[in-house]
Amino acid sequence: MKNVKTLGIALGLAIAMTGAASAQIKMGVAGPVTGPNAAFGAQLKNGAEQAIKDINAAGGILGQQITVQVGDDVSDPKQGVSVANKFAGDGVKFVIGHFNSGVTIPASEVYQENGMLMVSPSATNPQVTERKMWNTFRTCGRDDQQGAVAGQYIVKNMKGKKIAVIHDKTTYGKGLADETVKAMGKGSMKAVLYEGINVGEKDYSALVSKIKSSGADLVYWGGLHTEGGLIIRQMRDQGVKAPLMGGDGITTDELASIAGPGVEGTLMTYGPDARNNPAAKDAVGKFRDAKFEPEAYTLYSYAIVQIIKQAAESAKSVDPKKVAEKMHSGMTFKTVLGDISYDKKGDRTNLDYVMYVWKKNKEGKITYVECPGGDCAKAM
Repeated sequence: MKNVKTLGIALGLAIAMTGAASAQIKMGVAGPVTGPNAAFGAQLKNGAEQAIKDINAAGGILGQQITVQVGDDVSDPKQGVSVANKFAGDGVKFVIGHFNSGVTIPASEVYQENGMLMVSPSATNPQVTERKMWNTFRTCGRDDQQGAVAGQYIVKNMKGKKIAVIHDKTTYGKGLADETVKAMGKGSMKAVLYEGINVGEKDYSALVSKIKSSGADLVYWGGLHTEGGLIIRQMRDQGVKAPLMGGDGITTDELASIAGPGVEGTLMTYGPDARNNPAAKDAVGKFRDAKFEPEAYTLYSYAIVQIIKQAAESAKSVDPKKVAEKMHSGMTFKTVLGDISYDKKGDRTNLDYVMYVWKKNKEGKITYVECPGGDCAKAM
């Protein structure tokens, strides 16, 4: 009998160990995989997938391998909710995404209801983290931060100049434009034109005519790269030489492809370029070896997976709520973006926006470069 009991215990342990070895942590990546914002969707997807590959190769999280599925929300709020519900039904526990603020906000409610943790690499609207939700974080900053930087730059460098403000009526675009206008107002500057356009339009000739009539010296754009690029191209076609200034929504080299050579001189707010961070060197090398340039939110997505791993290992659990508690605790995470910690809302405690300008680099390619000391005139 003694031998039979021993055999039974051994068999039970073997079954338990097999179960642990086969356990998987399900993650989802959500963003615009197709449609006009697919360049950003590729950043989210490639960033997260490379991080998962690297972490799995190193043993996974608490001995468990990560599996990943991708949801295409096409930058549409309704589709985003559909993706969120599918993730929930499939047992996904951690979500990297979404890209747009207007998609992230309703999707995050589905995740909260289903006990899922979501970290967006790019949703900057303040309301993403102002709703007192346990499950919602981001690795980027907020529009009230970057709008303040944009507005202060305008006040400092364009005092007495005429500023036109255009936005795409979305949660992100209008929110960012309004934060910039608010910051301009603190410097006693007002917009000579404030206009909203519809996402997906192609002909902006009427808008450009209004910009031209306003005599604007600068056009502030609250929106993404597709419409922003078309506006720049059509402004140049109508002889409007005023530069455009935008936010992180134009942070892709596709802007230059759409706008053409008239994109030179375009200004932009964004976080410090993560590709230059020493902590990102190995990851950047892997992306470039795979012929993918890890611009904009690629490394922000990579960092999310690193943060989830470290928080789970500190909590000794892959329960999303326990992981979230560690993230809210002020713990410092080592990532490709550098050290990151969170406040109780789910916002980063240590991100500064900086100014960029679009210009030709040494290879003759028009792209965005950080303005030294915030002086974009020196960068040109």
